[in-house]
Amino acid sequence: MGKKAVCIISGGMDSALSAKIAQKEGYEIIALHFNYGQRTQYKELACFRKIAEELKAAETYEIDLDFFEQIGASALTDRSIDVPTGGVEEGVPVTYVPFRNGIFLSIAAALAEKHGAEALFIGVVEEDSSGYPDCRESYIEQMEKAINLGTKEETNITIRMPLVALQKSQIVQKALELGVPLADTWSCYQSEDLACGVCDSCRLRLRGFEIAGVQDPIPYRKDSN
Repeated sequence: MGKKAVCIISGGMDSALSAKIAQKEGYEIIALHFNYGQRTQYKELACFRKIAEELKAAETYEIDLDFFEQIGASALTDRSIDVPTGGVEEGVPVTYVPFRNGIFLSIAAALAEKHGAEALFIGVVEEDSSGYPDCRESYIEQMEKAINLGTKEETNITIRMPLVALQKSQIVQKALELGVPLADTWSCYQSEDLACGVCDSCRLRLRGFEIAGVQDPIPYRKDSN
């Protein structure tokens, strides 16, 4: 039997590259996506399906987590909170979804244990991100310890975060190098047809492409530049 990895894939550029790295390393891919009431849920799901198909995933899971909307407290899941468009904020922005990655990793660990997978891949980026506390390398390392304490003795899961120290421009370059279908990824926090170009995620993505000297293949609103 070959080695298996559960890859958390949002439909965005970072997680698509993370999963592609897993594939290149010879892992059989178990593709995992979460619908959690985020504003761009349907677009992200469509992108996930294309990415999983391109990766030739052995298994795909689309898990609904409706409780995130009940919790609220984030501009991504509570439509009464506006998505910031004035530039990348200092500190933890209102687009942070409370403990999202902790919950995602816990579910991914359950799937990994079910399938006998030895690795989880997550596309967190600490160096050049929006400042989310659950994207920190130190946090993910502690989650790995907790997961291995809370699973069967024979279960030994490594959480891989191959992008954690990269800049967005390096992510763009690596994605192009490995043939990630960037046109099938989505980063915008608030729009599903044309990317807004002004939310934190769009700004970080556009800056990455600009520094890399490459045109972003996804469509943006003409008035966003």
